[in-house]
Amino acid sequence: MSTSVTDKRAKAIIQAKAKAAARKAQTPKVTPPSIQPVGARGLLREALEDIRAVRRADPAARSQLEVVLAYPGLHAVWLHRIAHQMWNDGQWLRARLLSHVGRHYTGIEIHPGAQIGRRVFIDHGMGIVIGETAVVGDDCLIYAGVVLGGTSLARTKRHPTLGKGVTVGSNACILGDLRIGDGARVGSGSVVIKDVAEGATVVGIPGRVVSQQKRCGTLGVPDLDHAALPDPIQRIVKDLLGQIERLCGRVESLEKLLDLSPEELDEMLKRHELQDDVDPKLVAAKKDS
Repeated sequence: MSTSVTDKRAKAIIQAKAKAAARKAQTPKVTPPSIQPVGARGLLREALEDIRAVRRADPAARSQLEVVLAYPGLHAVWLHRIAHQMWNDGQWLRARLLSHVGRHYTGIEIHPGAQIGRRVFIDHGMGIVIGETAVVGDDCLIYAGVVLGGTSLARTKRHPTLGKGVTVGSNACILGDLRIGDGARVGSGSVVIKDVAEGATVVGIPGRVVSQQKRCGTLGVPDLDHAALPDPIQRIVKDLLGQIERLCGRVESLEKLLDLSPEELDEMLKRHELQDDVDPKLVAAKKDS
């Protein structure tokens, strides 16, 4: 009995290791965010970079002054950078209080423990929630209502990791310790519960890949064509309509064949007027009748 239990445990361990190895092999490429600068000069340098990123990604931004004064997504990122330094220095309560102030001021909730990369643009950010162990790579574009949430009560990595240049549409939810590969796009309103390969486009509930085309540029320019998402339902319906049309054509030709007399059938065979998709056995049976 004990030998049987031991064998089962060993088999379970081997299967678990095989699954882990398979998952590691399939893990999408995720470029980690750049190392955060330390000190006032580093934060200032990064702030100027953020301003340029907003102007590059939003055609509505007419000046740097407008960006500094009227972009709450930018304010949320700046407040988070300060709160994140406090968090790393062990000032957890102060970091949470500053994050709380930022939430009331901007409508965007970012836990001070989350890692936010450089040139991240939060556009129309009301209602965004980014959890404690979430990681957002450089040059990401995030819209209103996005949730990077956790699915575990354990104090481990339980929130998503976004690679470089990821675009997340409004009201999308990415839940759990997932990897969203570089240059991937998540459609508005999607619920993602599995890893997403680099360059893939995901839509729906639960999220499913509808395109594998790599779209992220090499210069950190965000992909603003996030609305041009394929419609898998429309594609399926179109294919079905095409098949129905072909089947209707075959049925029509078969009905004509059944109405023919043997003489007319012989005449059509001589002239090669029968369609290629007509079953030869049916033709032979018709001739015998």
